[in-house]
Amino acid sequence: MDDGLQSIGVFAARARLSAKALRLYDRLGLLSPAYVDELSGYRYYRADQVERARLVALLRQLDMPLARIAEVVEADGAEAADRLAAYWADVETRVAGQRTLAEYLRGRLSGRSSEMYGKFEVGTVDVAEQVVLTETRHTLADELPAWIGASLERLTAAARECGGVVGAPFVVYHSEVSMESDGPAESCVPVADEAAAREWLARHGRTWETRVRVEPAARLAFTRITKAQVAHPQILAAFEAVEEWPAGRRLEVAGPCREVYFADWDAAGPEDAVCDVAFPVR
Repeated sequence: MDDGLQSIGVFAARARLSAKALRLYDRLGLLSPAYVDELSGYRYYRADQVERARLVALLRQLDMPLARIAEVVEADGAEAADRLAAYWADVETRVAGQRTLAEYLRGRLSGRSSEMYGKFEVGTVDVAEQVVLTETRHTLADELPAWIGASLERLTAAARECGGVVGAPFVVYHSEVSMESDGPAESCVPVADEAAAREWLARHGRTWETRVRVEPAARLAFTRITKAQVAHPQILAAFEAVEEWPAGRRLEVAGPCREVYFADWDAAGPEDAVCDVAFPVR
C-alpha cells in the first residue's frame, strides 16, 4: 500500500467531514477511496482528494441534487462554475415563485381574498359550436409551458390542411396540473372543415394523442390577463376570481377551466399579449 495514503479517520479530519459522510459519498459515486483493503475493508484516501471532498460537502449545503453535484465535480474550472451558476439560477427562480405563492396564500388566510379577486374584471361571452383539432397529454406543471407551445404549433400546422384556423386556440384543463397532479391538459385549435380534419387524422393516426371533436356552444365566464400574469400563482388567482365572481353565484360551472390564447400571444411582449381564463357556465 502507498505510504502516502491516509486512513478514513485522518482524511475525514482533514476534510472536516465525518467518516459516515465519506462512506455516503463513496456509495453515491461522488468520492471513491484511493484504496480499499480487501481483507479489512478499510478505506484510504490521498491528500489531493481533500479539495474534492470539501467541494462535495459545500455543494450538498446548497441542496444540490446528487446528479448535479457529480456534474460539477467532474467538470473543469470555468465549466464547473457555469454549471453551479445554472443550478443557482434555477434555485432563485423557484424561490421567487414560492415567495409569490406565499404572499398569495397569506392573502387568502388573512381574509383578503375578495381584495385580490377585485383586481380582475370578470364577464361572460357566448361562444358558438366549433370543430377542434386537439392533442391531450398528462403533464406536470414544470413541463406544461413547453408542451402547450409545441402542441399548439403542431395543431396549427395541421389546421392549415383542414381549411385553416377559425378561432382562438385554447387549452382545457380536465384536472389540476401542478407538481403533484398531471392533468390531463388538452390543447385545442378550431378548424374550418370537419371532414378535412378527420381525413387528416386518419392519415396521421393517433400520434401525440390527437383527435377531432366538436366543442359545443357555451357561455363562458372569463377574465382577461396578460402573459406576465400567467405565472403561478397569479393565474390561480385569476381562475379563482372567475369562480368567486359575484354574478357567478347565480350561474353553475358546467365544465373544466380553460385558457384561451390570442393570435399575438407568442410574438407580443409579456404586458401586451393577452389570454382569457374561463369556465363554461349555465
